[in-house]
Amino acid sequence: MLLLISPINTQEAREAIAGGADIIDVKNPKEGSLGANFPWVIKNIREITPKDMQVSATLGDVPYKPGTVSLAAAGAVVSGADYIKVGLYGTKNYSEALEVMENVVKAVHEFNDDATIVASGYADAHRVGAVDPLEIPRVAADSGADLAMVDTAVKDGKTLFDFMDEEKISQFTTEIHDYGLKSALAGSVTKEQLPLLAELGCDVAGIRGAACIGGDRNSGHIHHEAVASLKQLVQSL
Repeated sequence: MLLLISPINTQEAREAIAGGADIIDVKNPKEGSLGANFPWVIKNIREITPKDMQVSATLGDVPYKPGTVSLAAAGAVVSGADYIKVGLYGTKNYSEALEVMENVVKAVHEFNDDATIVASGYADAHRVGAVDPLEIPRVAADSGADLAMVDTAVKDGKTLFDFMDEEKISQFTTEIHDYGLKSALAGSVTKEQLPLLAELGCDVAGIRGAACIGGDRNSGHIHHEAVASLKQLVQSL
């Protein structure tokens, strides 16, 4: 299982790198669960990140606007992102989510055939009117994406497990593996929950709050010691 840590700036990125994160995931919590950061921030973080360490960029909690989202995807690739992560927030069903992701895949591949494309749904989709998270594996597979992810849309202290039980999470990871793709799980995941994620078939664990001083994704700051502790645990699983 890979450890994905989500910094918001170069200072936090350096902490995540020093702590041994596998993937440096550039995001902006001010704009939502999968809020998009600025192109120059992605570029600067790519420049300070070792070449053998991958950089991810979130495109935001995106609307059902395939053209807008595909343009954002192109911008993230040009800025240096290896992983392009799309939060399917404004898509209400499979067909809308598929249309967005198909265009993202096409846009990304115009610039980098080796980039990894992530279709992300939300465990608490019912709270925001988004596509059912259990549709995301099929969306990822049918669109040509590489990973299916589930996160939480509303950051109010509740975690992934408050909205999806172990059976549903296992269903999610099993289905995406059956398609020959990989799974990513996030959603205010705690350090104590990492062993369970691994047991349920998670390939990439997404963390921000648990890597921050004080454990708060918004007011806290990523610290290399917290990241190193998470990495040590992941390596032991």
